[in-house]
Order: sequence, then C-alpha cells, then structure tokens
Amino acid sequence: MKLKKLTALLLAGLMALSLAACGDDNTDANTPATSGSNDTNVSTTPADDNTTTPADDTASDLSGKLVIWTLAADLEQFADRFKEMNPGVKTEVVVIAPADYPTKVEAALLGGAKEPDIIVGEPQMLESMYDAGFFEDLNQAPYNAQDYAGQIVDYVWEVGQDADGIQRAISYQITPAGFFYRRDIAKTVFGTDDPAEIGKLFADYDTILETGRTLKEKGYRIFASDAEISYFSGDSAWVIDEKLNLDQSRIDYMDMSVALYQEDLTAYAAQWAAPWYQAMKGPVPILTAETQWGTDDMPIWNGEDAFAEATEGMETTEVFAFGLPAWGVLTLRDNCGDTSGLWGACAGPAYGFGGGTFIGISSQSERKDLAWEFVKFCTLNEETADWWIEKSQGDTVSLVSALEKHANDGNETYGGQQLYAFWLEQAEGIDYSKVTMYDKAIGDAWGSAISAVKTGEKTKEQAISDFYDEVAATYPNLTIER
Repeated sequence: MKLKKLTALLLAGLMALSLAACGDDNTDANTPATSGSNDTNVSTTPADDNTTTPADDTASDLSGKLVIWTLAADLEQFADRFKEMNPGVKTEVVVIAPADYPTKVEAALLGGAKEPDIIVGEPQMLESMYDAGFFEDLNQAPYNAQDYAGQIVDYVWEVGQDADGIQRAISYQITPAGFFYRRDIAKTVFGTDDPAEIGKLFADYDTILETGRTLKEKGYRIFASDAEISYFSGDSAWVIDEKLNLDQSRIDYMDMSVALYQEDLTAYAAQWAAPWYQAMKGPVPILTAETQWGTDDMPIWNGEDAFAEATEGMETTEVFAFGLPAWGVLTLRDNCGDTSGLWGACAGPAYGFGGGTFIGISSQSERKDLAWEFVKFCTLNEETADWWIEKSQGDTVSLVSALEKHANDGNETYGGQQLYAFWLEQAEGIDYSKVTMYDKAIGDAWGSAISAVKTGEKTKEQAISDFYDEVAATYPNLTIER
C-alpha cells in the first residue's frame, strides 16, 4: 500500500553539482549537493556602493546596496536579475560552501556585524539559526509575510517558520522526491513506460524488491546503489510526544535495504562518484560490495575517464532508476548524455523531500526594507518565477501560481513529461508536521544500523538494540520502549 506521509531526510556533507539542491543519505555515505552550491570556501560578486536608501513601493525606484551571503550560487543569478530590473541597486554576493556556511554566519552575527543583509539556510540548518535569532521576524510590519500565505507550496512555507509559527525565511524552490526511470528499459521489461504504471513498481518496499529481482533477471539493476531509496525511508515522525517512534515502516525499510545490498540488486555505484554519473549515460561496470568505494587500481572519485580506463572489459549493466528530489531533473539532464529523452519520473513509496535554499533577512541588517524587496523578488514574484524556470531549464519553483501556469510544460529530457504538475502533486503530499529536531541524529543512527546489518557486521536484533542505546545516550529526555 502506498505510504502517504513524509520522509524527512536531511543533508550530510557537500558535493558541487550544477544547479542541484541537497539531500541526506540514511544508508550509505555520500556527498550530496546544494542548489548550485560552490565547493570553494567563498566566491564574491563585489559592489562598491555603501549607501542605502529605503525601498519604495515600485521596484523601478529601488536603490541602495545589498550584501547577500548564500550557499547556493543560484542567488548570484537572482541578484544579477534584481539589479537588471532595479538599476539603482548594487549587490555583493558571497557564496560559501555549505559545510562552512553556518559557522561563518554565526561568527558574523554573534560578532555584531551589520552585514550581510540577506542570509539563507537549508532545512537542517534553520532551526538552530531561528533559535539564535539570526533571521528577521517577517510576520511583523512592514513585511506582513502572512499576507502571502497560500501563494507558496505549503510545506515550503512551513519550513520557513520557527517553532512559534513566525515566518523567518522563504524558498524559491520545492524539492519533493521521486524516482527517475529509463523509459526504454521500462518498455522492454514491463511493457509500458507510463509514469502511473511504473509508479506501481515502487508502491511499497516489498514491491520495490520484486521489481529489483525482475530487472536483475533481465540483466539490469534497479538502482545505481541502495542510497537511491534513502528519500523514502519511512512514513512517520521519529519522535512523537517525546517518545522514540521506531515503527514497522522503518523496520520494513531496513529489510528492503539489506536485501537490495545482499542480493546484488544494485550496481554498487556510489552516489556522486564516477560510476553513478556513468550509469546515467548507459552501461556501467557492475561493482561489488567490496569495490563500490573504489580501490587503488580503480578510482571512483577521479572522474569518469579514469574510472572507465580502470574498468575496461568488466561486465556491465544498465540502471533502471535514480531516487532524487526534484532538483535531480537538472542533475540527470546535465549527465545523461545519449539517454536524453529516455527518462521519466514517477512517485515513490512515501512523500519525501531533500534540501532547498531558504532566504531571509539578517536580524542585524540596516537595509531591511531593500532586503525584503529582494526576498519577495526571489520567492513571491511570478515574473521572476517565469524567468527562473526558463533560466534554470527545469528547477521547480515554489510559487503555486507559476507551477500552475507551467503545468502543461513538457520536458524533452523526460520524454515530454509535464514535470511541474508532477512535482506540485508530490509536494502537496508532504506533511511537514512529521519533521522534528531529532531527525538528523536519529536518522544517521538508523542508517548506521542498516549498514551494520547489510554488511554482516551485526545481526538485525543487535543493530536495533545498539540503535536504541545510541538514541538513549544522545537524547536522554526521550522515552524509549524496546
């Protein structure tokens, strides 16, 4: 039965990709990316005007300077567009690697810095940034952000709120998760490439296993690695009323992950490594549990050419599907090569999401009026959303009116599929109330337990017992029923 609740998986690590948001892997180590993230420490687009003028009601009258600190290089393009529309404005954009971003913002704002004016955060960063008072209260005048409630996809609007329901940030994108699948393989093995029908092959964990076994019998692999299902690892909150909630769906997910691994149903192509990208283009060497992270003679992190040379002559397979958030549209587009046009997208066994860049105003900024105009320009302006859809060639905006306006747009890479309508439907199924402050640590502990079972390091019972111990040590305030 299709699970209808949220899988909230957060980020771990950093990897620069073209216009990709970020996600967390609960089963294997990986290095996901943030939307347009820059893996250098700081990239700056300077401005030389230190004057500031309060924003007027009409955008054409805006003037002054904004300093923007971001972990998504997308905002460089938004800033350029903002200046183009408002010639009196100058911007300074500083792009900071996600791994360093929270520390740099904390050091600046706790030190009393009046700049930056604009700060951002990814979902797993936001709670601590809200608690520290870094983001301006957008519910108060003159912002009155709640006047815009309903214009942004619900779960995104909720992510931008603190524990008291005060709007602190807004994102310009939605990042619901789904499966990207090869239409040609679907027709060969299952006789159809229709997204609704293929979605049935991923309806629940047992069905995913059967789909994987069928594909292996035909010479394919269901996923590049078992990390592909990490966005769909459960259907409920980890903590309910201060009590750990290890429900049956989490156990079922563990069982599926172990079976995918131990039955060699994947190509063991580690996410973000050379074989993972190669699998998007076509045949990829079949690695093993022992070689999936590379060897001295077979590097997987040194680029596809080095990997191809090291694996020449090895048995190959083709991968059926990749599990990724909506930003995966861009990742696949930029890396699929000759398979362009052969892809489709379908729903997974749960409503999940991964990443997203949330924009707000520094509480210490002295240019808050102009900063608010920039926030609105990036997130609440339909003309900007139209521009970004065209500019990014596929990023999925959060403005409902724009998504509805472009609902019938077809994407050539994905066989003409109307992806904006699909992603809006997936986003509407996300229940953000299932997200808790405990998710990252508990999710990581559960991922470690799964890894220990699938590699044979521990029995299932021992791994679960150790998981309970780790959660109890980390969060002694939680009630744990073993």
